[in-house]
Amino acid sequence: MVYRLDTIPLDRLITPVARATAMLARLDERIARSPIGAGWIERTHFQDAVSSLWIDGELVHLEDLVLHDNHMDIRAPTHELVRAHAVLRARRQIFSHPPDWALSPAGLRHLAGRGSAEPPPLPATDPSPEQRQDEPSDEHRLDEELAAIDAVLKRSGETMARLRNDGPAAALRERDPLAYDLDWDEDGRLDEWHRLAEASQHLPPVLRAALLLDVWRTIDVLQHVPWLGRLLVAALLRQAGLVTAHLAALNSGLRAVPRELRHAPDRTTRLVALLQAMEEAATLGMKEHDRLMQAKAQMERRLKGRRSNSKLPQLVDLVLSRPMVSSTMIEQELKVTQQGALNMVADLNLREMTGRRRFQAWGVV
Repeated sequence: MVYRLDTIPLDRLITPVARATAMLARLDERIARSPIGAGWIERTHFQDAVSSLWIDGELVHLEDLVLHDNHMDIRAPTHELVRAHAVLRARRQIFSHPPDWALSPAGLRHLAGRGSAEPPPLPATDPSPEQRQDEPSDEHRLDEELAAIDAVLKRSGETMARLRNDGPAAALRERDPLAYDLDWDEDGRLDEWHRLAEASQHLPPVLRAALLLDVWRTIDVLQHVPWLGRLLVAALLRQAGLVTAHLAALNSGLRAVPRELRHAPDRTTRLVALLQAMEEAATLGMKEHDRLMQAKAQMERRLKGRRSNSKLPQLVDLVLSRPMVSSTMIEQELKVTQQGALNMVADLNLREMTGRRRFQAWGVV
């Protein structure tokens, strides 16, 4: 399918582009200067991962994703939960790397599960004769042995990753007609998407992001990771410099736009809906930030008169960085007992979010 860029009705798109650009820039400036910016970003990763599955027609509960991320599942993880966690990991990887990493060949290969983005370790070299003259002490010998063990474990992990991504098992998955369409030319579709990304560099970043998002859905680039296109477009906004302090939560914005608009037959209608989704994502982000700032102010009022060595301030930071926290999470992060964790939760008057009597979790409303 040929996707043309020379027939874009700019007169109908310029106003939505301006609104979305302004909102995204305002949100990024607010997060860059916010005292709770890091916590807001981490919470956004969770919320956007859940929204990504919702867009694809699957339901994942936020509390289950938080517990799964901390290896505290209360039941066997479902296929949908594993996919949501893959989206969560991908968002963290994109944000932790330089802005141009996700759209580079190595980054894209890593995110698509086709290989490791890290270079292979250099082979160990024998020490020089000068180095052999000085006999190392027992402490140095132990450090060298531990370093050698770490190197072996790292090489083993990279070897297993290569076997999973490039070995016989991966080749068998690619050949399995029950799981893959053998006529699906993913490399060709990905090259077409890259060609359009290069050809659209002269356009404003927001309009370019909407176009590439529509292209990804129209030509169905990757069979089993359709959500990756939305993250790549968010990375593109970061690469263009429109957002630098956070990774745009496009899935959350798309969730707020009716599906019949996002999948309309008319391309202009779809593009307007995608631009509206970016504006909604920024609007929701600012509302969430203001809500967390109010919650932070309320919890800090309860810290007055506390001892200087109290761990309640650390609990405030933890609660603001997660959609919800369990007593086990508090124990591990703050190094307190279970009863101490429960007492601290009561001191901050946190709300129980699950409605259960066991495996409870608390958060701010």
